Order: sequence, then C-alpha cells, then structure tokens
Amino acid sequence: MRVELTEVWEEAKNIKAFRFNRKLNFVPGQFIMVWLPGFGEKPFSLADKDLILVKRVGAFTSKMFELKEGNYIWIRGPYGKGFEPEGENIGVIAGGIGIPPLYALVKHYREHFERITLIYGSKSRYEFALLDIENYVDEIILTTDDGSLGVKGFPTDVLAERKDEFDYVYTCGPEVMMAKVLEIMNFKNVQVSAERYMKCGIGVCGSCALGEYLVCKDGPVFYGEQLKNTELGKFRRLPDGRIARL
Repeated sequence: MRVELTEVWEEAKNIKAFRFNRKLNFVPGQFIMVWLPGFGEKPFSLADKDLILVKRVGAFTSKMFELKEGNYIWIRGPYGKGFEPEGENIGVIAGGIGIPPLYALVKHYREHFERITLIYGSKSRYEFALLDIENYVDEIILTTDDGSLGVKGFPTDVLAERKDEFDYVYTCGPEVMMAKVLEIMNFKNVQVSAERYMKCGIGVCGSCALGEYLVCKDGPVFYGEQLKNTELGKFRRLPDGRIARL
C-alpha cells in the first residue's frame, strides 16, 4: 500500500518521526514493513496508528531521512503478535529506539492499568524520543549512560531497585537490556518486544529465528517464559544467517 507522508520531524539525535495519511488498525507491539524502491524493505514498530520512528543506522534509514512531507513510502502489515494488557501497577522499561511499541502500549491501553511507571534510558540527553509519553504514564524516570540527564546508569539498575512495586513489566530496547530485565523478573510477569533481522515479515523465510520461534510470526511480543531457553541477549543472526555474539 502506498501512503503519503503528512508530517516528518526530527524527534531526537539521529531519530526522525514519520506520520502518514493512513490510520492502521493495529495491536500495540505490531510492526509494519516499509519498502523504498531501489533500497529494499525494513520492519518498524508502530508508535501509533499512523506513526513510525526511524533511527539512522545504514543505507535504508539514511534514505528515509531524505524524505519530506508529500513524499511516498510503501507499507504492508501490520504483522505479528502485540502486547496483551496484564497487570495493574506496571513497569515499562524502555531503552533507546525501543520506545515506539511501548508508547503505543501506554497510549492505547492506558485504561487497563491502575498505575504506569516508565523507566526510559538512552546514551545521552539528546537521544530520548516521544517524551510526550509523559501524558500517558503516572511516573517517568529517565536514565543516561553519561549522566547528562536523570539518573546516571541503566534502566535495569532502577528496575532492580523497584521491581517489587510492579506486578507486571513490559520492555523493549537493546537486547542485552531486555535479557537483564528477564533475569531481574525471573522470566515471570513480563512481556518483551524482541527484534531480529527480518526479510519477509510473515514467517516464510526464517531469517528472524529466535530459538524455536520466528519473531515476525510468533512475536515480536513474547512472554518472558517463552524466551527462557533462547539465545536472546547472547547471540544474533546476521543478514546472511550466520550467528554472531552480542
């Protein structure tokens, strides 16, 4: 489906937001595949019915950064399994560009929860995105690797101190961070939005294998117990299928 970009803005350092003219019916945590002719196709989690965030990391995303309002992109989806709203007093643990699906979670499922605490980390103060998420949570705690804003350290440091306050946790971000969240929560009462290299997005090619699962079809959102014996936080697959240590 071809969609027109209605808004494009710089959200944070090396991160842009793209809003398009088609509101999608989606479950928070689902993703779409974005195609640019001549540059290929990449998956992006939906931050809202018509909104994605893109971090510049390679040729495809650099091309995305050249797009302006009125330009077109091609999308398919939404695909995958999203979040299930569980728990009452929840902790939302975000790292870096992992914020979009969690933004969708707290915006669209706000009425399901009694209290939401967001613990959100980035490398520096310039790399936080979608900070209007504060409108949908009860408390927000920011952490930075360099101490330039909020608490110096990692979101998992704060979670380790406050885990007993939450009856459920949701997380998305760097894989090492998510693995630590699972460890802190003992793999219980937690949902994880995982990421793997994707080609087809519909469970055909197998490039996004994570243990016995395919992230595009069985995820990207998984219950913690499902990931207990997988390589999450240990290994990743390269585009050619080789396994590399994180």
